[in-house]
Amino acid sequence: MTQTIVAADDVFDMRVCQLGEGPLWHPLQERWYWFDIIENKLLAKDTQGDYSWQFDEMVSAAGWVDDHHLLLASETGLYTFDTRSQVATKRLLIELESNNPLTRSNDGRADPWGGFWIGTMGKQAEFGLGSIYRFYQGELRQLVTGMTITNSICFAPNKSCAYYTDTPRQQIMRQPLDSQGWPKSEASVWVDLRKQNLNPDGAVVDRNGNLWNAQWGASQVACYNPAGELIKRVIFPAKQISCPAFGGVNMDVLLATSAAIDADKEDKNAGVTFTLRLETTGLPEYCVELKNDY
Repeated sequence: MTQTIVAADDVFDMRVCQLGEGPLWHPLQERWYWFDIIENKLLAKDTQGDYSWQFDEMVSAAGWVDDHHLLLASETGLYTFDTRSQVATKRLLIELESNNPLTRSNDGRADPWGGFWIGTMGKQAEFGLGSIYRFYQGELRQLVTGMTITNSICFAPNKSCAYYTDTPRQQIMRQPLDSQGWPKSEASVWVDLRKQNLNPDGAVVDRNGNLWNAQWGASQVACYNPAGELIKRVIFPAKQISCPAFGGVNMDVLLATSAAIDADKEDKNAGVTFTLRLETTGLPEYCVELKNDY
């Protein structure tokens, strides 16, 4: 039987995001970060207060590098960012489709080897413009092409595979990995959501290998066990839930971003950010290991 959990009044941050995405718990800072992609913003919150940085282009995903630095994915590249700065200055590591003004970065996450996977997509969700890349030891390598809305990038705790989706296809894919974290065979369909007409968005894996998937337009984060079976649903009071992440000192807090863009007038919480304490615990996000001085 599938367990249903209702997160009724668990608003974490009332700042409205047009497109909230990319939540990250920094385990050394004990601070949450997330993005409003459309507004070119990085947001953050901890016990000391709220933070916000305004960039000159779209930013969408991050990994933590050390006590103070993040790796940021933007529409033109991967950058490092010093979170101690009060201004949104960033230092380029490597370009990412910078010669294509039609695309931007979207979903991304650090992998267990210290690499960083990042998806791209058309700014207007144009068919087939998206790709997934891996940045590892200074090299950016394209892994998957011909995608439309890249999402759900996360990794099994035993390092056996990565997961990802092309949201309009409504299928979560499982990609076997070799000992260095590179794809070693063809990806296969792991969860097929076409019959339910559900749209897989961002995802994260917990300590037991269960995948928690935000499902755009369905007000929920759905949890699937390693066999791909639905075991839990968390219902949030916003329709367009976009991406979950685990965090908190005990890694037992599930944060979920949402979006106000194209929301119904009745969706009073559209764009706010939610947290919910669970009995389940997540894994700390992996550190991005950079080859050169940054």
